[in-house]
Amino acid sequence: MSTLVGQARRHGFLVVLVLIFAFFSLVTPHFASGANLVAMLHTMAPVVLMSAGMALVVLAGKLDISIGSIAFLSSTFTVLLMNDLGVHPVIAFAAALVAGALLGALNGFIVVVLGINPLIATLGTMIAFRGVALQLTGAILIPLPESVRALGNLSIGPVFVDILIVALLVLVIDQVHRRTVFGRQVNAIGNGEEVAERIGIPVRKRLFLAFVLSGLLASIGGLIALVQVGSISAYLGRGMEFTAVAVVVVGGISLFGGRGNILPGVVLGALTFEMIENGLNQMSANPYAYRLVTGAIIFVAMYVDALKSGRLQSVRRVALGSS
Repeated sequence: MSTLVGQARRHGFLVVLVLIFAFFSLVTPHFASGANLVAMLHTMAPVVLMSAGMALVVLAGKLDISIGSIAFLSSTFTVLLMNDLGVHPVIAFAAALVAGALLGALNGFIVVVLGINPLIATLGTMIAFRGVALQLTGAILIPLPESVRALGNLSIGPVFVDILIVALLVLVIDQVHRRTVFGRQVNAIGNGEEVAERIGIPVRKRLFLAFVLSGLLASIGGLIALVQVGSISAYLGRGMEFTAVAVVVVGGISLFGGRGNILPGVVLGALTFEMIENGLNQMSANPYAYRLVTGAIIFVAMYVDALKSGRLQSVRRVALGSS
């Protein structure tokens, strides 16, 4: 019996994922088709990559809610360089990556050097970065050059190239987290900064690097979303930071830091939300239903996370003690 309980806890999320897939496969005619599955992977590619960057920061016990704005601002630089200055697309894309890393570095500086709470710091930069991008674009839709727009549908056989790119990048990030000193130190910092400092871990450097990587991956995710849509608008990256937080939590990475894995967690988390949205769309459900279901899933995931971390038990003990 104890073995069955342990297996249920370990694989409970996967069971829920299978049930969601089975439900929509039964109630919609095309949900389980190969074309629809590839389309879901194509759509969720930017989310997966940006969530992987967010995961590195969360594993270190911090939070970066500016990633959607970083994606928007770095993509804005790319579009303006190509359209207004005639810069070659490769150079324009490289400039976006540099911009993303620098914006992530700015977040790291504010949090690590200035000691500002990461939620407050990245909330401020989220607003500021998006404001700069809106100013640069005039908040209007700006299309990409025709030659670049064609990249959005580039595929190898039935699989879109962006799916392969994201799969490779996320695999590399996962291996960095699992097998390098940096990854192990990030987990140690998430489990307790003071303890990590006592054992000689360069906490400030590792936190700074986590924010830089988060910004870099946000810019890559933004470029993928940009190419998929074929133009930049004020909607690019909007709300992506909260989607990434939801993906991270549902994927089993603790918001308290120090626990969880990028693979398969981030991919399964993103797939959960994409299947729900895709399935509800095929059912022609009320558009507000997605928000309701998503909110419920996030609440359950955070409740389970709190149970695993022992936070709820601590609250109960305090409450019982005070009474």
